[in-house]
Amino acid sequence: MKIHKEGHKILICLALTLAVINTLVYWYVPQLLLAINVLSVLFFLLVLQFFRSPKREIVIPNENVVFAPADGKIVAIEEVQENEYFEDKRIQISIFMSPTNVHVNRNPISGTVNYFKYHPGKYLVAWHPKSSTENERTTVVIDNGEVEILLRQIAGAVAKRIVNYLEEGEKVIQGKEMGFIKFGSRVDLFLPLSANIQVSLNQKVKGNRTVLAKL
Repeated sequence: MKIHKEGHKILICLALTLAVINTLVYWYVPQLLLAINVLSVLFFLLVLQFFRSPKREIVIPNENVVFAPADGKIVAIEEVQENEYFEDKRIQISIFMSPTNVHVNRNPISGTVNYFKYHPGKYLVAWHPKSSTENERTTVVIDNGEVEILLRQIAGAVAKRIVNYLEEGEKVIQGKEMGFIKFGSRVDLFLPLSANIQVSLNQKVKGNRTVLAKL
C-alpha cells in the first residue's frame, strides 16, 4: 500500500510519540503494557489508512466527461446560485469524504486553471449547509476550452488541513492529483446547467473511476 507524502511527517511523529508512551508504561505501569500496545497499534493503523494513496490512472482522458475528484458519498445534487466566480446558476454535486475514504483529490477534467483562491474560515461539520461558504476552503476553476468547472475543497470539524498543488494559469491533466484533505471532509463541484448528471443522491463514488457527468 502506497502512503501519501502528506502523511509521512504525521506518521513518523505519531510512531515516535506512541513509542515514548509505551516505554513509559513499561517502566512505570507494566501491568498495562499489553493493553497500551494493542491500543497503540490500532490507533496507528487507523491514522495510517487515512493516508493511503491507491494508484488510479486514467489511460485516455475524456474531455466530454467529469470524473469524480474524490472517493466518498454523493450528499447533494441541486441547482444553486454560485456567487464566488460564475455569479449565475450551476448544478452543484457534493461528495462527502468520511474518515475511512481515500483522501486524495484529483482533477475532474483536463484544462487550464483560470482561478484559484484559498479562504480561511470556520470548521463546521462538512454536511452543514453553510460549510460550502463559511468553512476553510479552496476554490479552483478549470477551463477545458469549452466549459469551466469549479471545484471546492472544504474542511470540516475534523479535517483542518487542506492541501492544493495547483496554481492559476497551470495546465492540468484529468485524473492527476490536485490536492489532499487530511482526515476527510467534502468536495463540491459546480457544473453547467446543461451537464448530463450520471450519479444519484447517496451513491458511493471513487475518484478517477466514477463519471459524475457528461458535458
